[in-house]
Amino acid sequence: MASRIEDYALVGDCRTAALISRDGSVDWLCWPRFDASACFAALLGTRDHGFWRLAPVAKHVETHRRYRDDTLILETRHVTREGEVLVTDYMPAADGSHLIRLVEGVHGRVAMRMDLAIRFDYGSAVPWVSHNEWGDLRAISGPHKLVLRTQAALHGVDQTTVSEFTVKAGETVAFTLSYGASHEEDPAPIEPRKVLAATDTFWRDWSRHCACGTHWDDILKRSLLTLKALIYMPTGGIVAAPTTSLPEQLGGVRNWDYRFCWLRDSTFTLLALMDAGFIEEARAWRAWLLRAVAGNPEQAHILYGIAGERLLPEIELDWLPGYENSRPVRVGNAAVAQFQLDVYGEVFDALYQARRRGMPDDRDGWRVGLALMSHLEQVWSEPDEGIWEVRGGRKHFVHSKVMAWVAFDRAIRALEENRGAVRHAPLDRWRELRDRIHAEVCEKGFDRELNSFVQYYGSKRLDASLLLIAHMGFLPQDDPRVVGTVEAIGRHLMRDGFVLRYDTENQRTDGLPGGEGAFLPCSFWYADNLIGLGRRDEARALIERLIGVCNDLGLVAEEYDPEEKRLVGNFPQAFSHVALVNTILNYSRAEGPAKERAEERMRDREAAEESGRAGGAPVPAAAAPAGA
Repeated sequence: MASRIEDYALVGDCRTAALISRDGSVDWLCWPRFDASACFAALLGTRDHGFWRLAPVAKHVETHRRYRDDTLILETRHVTREGEVLVTDYMPAADGSHLIRLVEGVHGRVAMRMDLAIRFDYGSAVPWVSHNEWGDLRAISGPHKLVLRTQAALHGVDQTTVSEFTVKAGETVAFTLSYGASHEEDPAPIEPRKVLAATDTFWRDWSRHCACGTHWDDILKRSLLTLKALIYMPTGGIVAAPTTSLPEQLGGVRNWDYRFCWLRDSTFTLLALMDAGFIEEARAWRAWLLRAVAGNPEQAHILYGIAGERLLPEIELDWLPGYENSRPVRVGNAAVAQFQLDVYGEVFDALYQARRRGMPDDRDGWRVGLALMSHLEQVWSEPDEGIWEVRGGRKHFVHSKVMAWVAFDRAIRALEENRGAVRHAPLDRWRELRDRIHAEVCEKGFDRELNSFVQYYGSKRLDASLLLIAHMGFLPQDDPRVVGTVEAIGRHLMRDGFVLRYDTENQRTDGLPGGEGAFLPCSFWYADNLIGLGRRDEARALIERLIGVCNDLGLVAEEYDPEEKRLVGNFPQAFSHVALVNTILNYSRAEGPAKERAEERMRDREAAEESGRAGGAPVPAAAAPAGA
């Protein structure tokens, strides 16, 4: 049986990632990419589906673990009655396709045992195991090959490779597992110590650019490192999580594959990295975006493979019992075919913010943007599946309409600030549409009886995505309608101190059985609104509560189950870490990311009004939100 989700650590090489349990078992690893089939899938099944455990033999073991400062190198100390060992796990970021495990004796003598059960294709394929001419263990199945190199003695037990050895103080035993294609030569050997030094340097060099000076610098930096680890370095694509099918409710069916690049999640990640001082990732992501959406804008998707793949069929792996019997286990994601208006706003906001932070313009980017905006002109009034990817039918979701407004707003402002970039953009038409969307949302999306915006036009239901209205500049934070929405969500969607996405128990908007944990970004959005309203003591208490659900290494999943007091959902989740970064920056800076984006509209309005008073061009009707 797999460990609790919070008991896992992440190590990665910016191409893929492994999850390692507190007791030293690698229970999840896909090679050579995040979205490849797993060779260790015990996370979603049993040890019969593949694992790699390295731990002391003793029954009584005291275990402590940490990341090396500013790195993704995991250090685990095991203390027994006979001695102490340090196990260092890492994947070399610059070399790719290796997982290295070093066992070092600290004092005394510690008997150790290694168990390696390679099972390709998500635990369904037992490989043919042999030894090459140098004595390295080689496991092959179809296109896959793994090579294990170690000086420790190995032997086979029931289709598992075992090593039993003792480490004394000052001794080191190394295990290097390397992936390669079965039709090619074995991966070249590497020197573990040399690669460890290079890996340490890679992560520290990246981390030193991180913005600091907050109340929570350690957790901020750890979240940023986690986000960096979820970027596929060769293409710049950002995966939502390195796992699939970790349930949103234990034993439930809300089990999705998150090893792909959602435009929404990628955009939020990009903004968090930029706001923390990392611009290079923005350039790589923009290049990925232009390649991914290239072609007919009517065929643009909400998510893509990490190299921009469009065909991501969703299938169920019926041989896997699922995490704690949470079935089905899915690979691929049927949401790829959904229509979600909000992604247009998120993409244009991200590109606009990147440009304001100094990222050079790109002519192809302008052309792609114009094509997307032309398509958005035709489809913004249609219902969609919304931010939560409902499977219960399309609706006129308020958040989706707000984000359509954001797309027009950011496109207009980008061209107004770069008048030479595009000569024939229909700015007047876009301004008229921006006004029309704003008026429609305020008329149809706000319920006066509830004194709150609602989930979709004509409904009486609340949705935590409405907490983003002020931060996107749609309305000021202190607008009575925004304040009323925040208060309504606090009364009706708060459970045990955490905010739900929406009430899944009493509504069937999403077309799925009820029940899930608290989606953690929503609680961070609520904290952002408290900050904006000046309720900083409440905001800080909520931030501390949210940080408190991170595991001992600073990692957090998609959701938290307040009743079971456990993390649930895919892990670690980029969206959760993004929200954590943004909220910490919002609280700690006089002008954090949310406040900056919200107040840009007010500053632009004031500048336009001043220009009008000075005899300049007349102020367009859409320069300020209706009702602002």
